Amino acid sequence: MTDTAPPQPGAGAPPWVPTQLELLTGADQRLVRTVDALTAEDLARPSLLPGWSRAHVVAHLALNAESLERVLSAAARGEQQPMYTSPDARAADIEELAKAEVSELRERLMGSTHCFARAATSLSGEDAWHGRFERTPGGGATFSVATVPLMRLREVEIHHVDLDADYTPDEWPEAFDAVLIESMTKRPYPRPFRVLARDLARTWDFGDGDPVANVTGDAASLGWWLTGRGDGADLTVDQDRLPEVPSW
Repeated sequence: MTDTAPPQPGAGAPPWVPTQLELLTGADQRLVRTVDALTAEDLARPSLLPGWSRAHVVAHLALNAESLERVLSAAARGEQQPMYTSPDARAADIEELAKAEVSELRERLMGSTHCFARAATSLSGEDAWHGRFERTPGGGATFSVATVPLMRLREVEIHHVDLDADYTPDEWPEAFDAVLIESMTKRPYPRPFRVLARDLARTWDFGDGDPVANVTGDAASLGWWLTGRGDGADLTVDQDRLPEVPSW
C-alpha cells in the first residue's frame, strides 16, 4: 500500500470522523507493511491472543474490514446490515481464512482496507451517518454508523500489536493514544479511577463517581493497559494495585 491522501467522508459526517479516517490511513499502511514482511512460517506462529496464530489475527482484520464495509454500504442505501450473520459464522470464517495461502491473506487484507476506505468516502448525509446497525441479527445492542471509523481504527492499531511482529504501542501516534483512551471511558468499570498521561499532560476519568485511584503513565502504556492487555508494570498507582479493567 502506497502513501495516499486520507479518505474524506461525505457531507453529514460527525466532526471527529475525518480525523479518525486520517489516523486509519496511516494505521492501514503500517499494518500492510508488517503483514507483507511475514512469511508462512511467521504467520503460523502464535500471536498475543490466546489460541490465535498471527494468521488468525490477519484473517480477523480482513474479515472485520469487509463486515464494516458492508455496514457502511448498506447505510449509504438507507438500509441496515449486521456485521456478522452469527458468532459461529464469524469464528468459522476466521478459521477458514487463517488457513489460506500467504498471498491470499495479504490480498484479502489489502483489498478489504481499500473497500472500507471507498465506503467511508462515499457515505453522505446525516441520516446515513446516524443510522444504526447490529453486530449480529437479534444480538441486542445496536451501534451508530458514526462509530464505524473508530471501531475500525481500534481494530487495526490494537490487533497490529497483537500480531507480536515488532510493532508495539510505543509506535502508536499520540493522536491515536488520546482517541483510544477517550473511547475507553465509555466502558463500565467496577470502581471509578482517573488516569494521567504524562506525555500528553491530560487526564481522563473512568467509571461513575469520584475516582478511588489515580493511575499515571505514558499514553501508549495506559491505552494498552485499558484494553486489558499487559500487566501495567510501567504504570504507577496511588493504591496497592491497579484498578480492574475489562478486556477489549
